[in-house]
Amino acid sequence: MCNELILIIDDDRETRALLKFYLEREGYRTVEASDGEIGLAHHMKLKPDLVMLEVSLPRRNGFEVLAEIRRRGDTLVIVVTCRDKPIDELQGYRCGADDYIVKPFEPDVVVARTTAVLRRAGGRIANLPIRLGKLTVDQSARAAWVDQPTGRKDLQLTQTEFKLIARLARSPGRVFERGELIDECFPDNVPLDRTIDTHMCNLRYKLGAAGVRGMLVSVRGIGYRMDNADG
Repeated sequence: MCNELILIIDDDRETRALLKFYLEREGYRTVEASDGEIGLAHHMKLKPDLVMLEVSLPRRNGFEVLAEIRRRGDTLVIVVTCRDKPIDELQGYRCGADDYIVKPFEPDVVVARTTAVLRRAGGRIANLPIRLGKLTVDQSARAAWVDQPTGRKDLQLTQTEFKLIARLARSPGRVFERGELIDECFPDNVPLDRTIDTHMCNLRYKLGAAGVRGMLVSVRGIGYRMDNADG
């Protein structure tokens, strides 16, 4: 099953519902926005893995939204639009689109092309540092740190603690059951649930000592989540 978060920015409710149904059936997570301003706000807060973007949007058009997303970073963007002229497609690619799909479309084809774009970018996505508030998790360097007014404060994490914080940070806001974390972060053994709780307690202490509080949240009776904010 997939787990990537896809942001659908489209002012047409039926299109959003159709894309949501087919993408979630495939295992992707989705969030919706009905105009460009809301879409950019969701992009800033939720850090989706991929954006599906209509060009003809209220408040801010899709090309403006795409340009702003590119200024912020390397989020994958597939333009899914009623704008079918070659000049529009050319502008989409010039603005940084990873794919361009014209309506009307076959939903299964859109899902297949989405999977292909994510697969091609898999290595790049896996190696990009994850930034949540003042916290940065660099998976390629296996390092995590907190930005402070006086400079970078490195977190001295064990291998297990780093696996846990990286997994949570890749999906901010999602609640992970303890069993999921055991399966993903302890592939060679099966610790007791209270072992996960001990590691999380240590992580929370180290984050707090570096000035980050409230990001690592315990969901009673279920598991843990990483919020995309710090206090």
